[in-house]
Amino acid sequence: MAEKTFSKEELAQYDGSDGKKAYVAIDGLVYDVTDVKPWAGGKHHGQTAGQDLSTVITKAPHKKSVLTKLTVVGKYTG
Repeated sequence: MAEKTFSKEELAQYDGSDGKKAYVAIDGLVYDVTDVKPWAGGKHHGQTAGQDLSTVITKAPHKKSVLTKLTVVGKYTG
């Protein structure tokens, strides 16, 4: 199966609201955060799923260390 490519508009549909999946883009990859408890409802520390959080994650206490625990669901083209 070909890897999905997400545009900015497509990624925005995965904001975790109303039972939708929650995806975030970081450094060109799209990660599924749907089942990550801190991301319940698509929100986490003032951030909303469905966006490119590449610059935001570098300011988070955990930095990019959490990415290894997430599933990559595609590539992000912006």
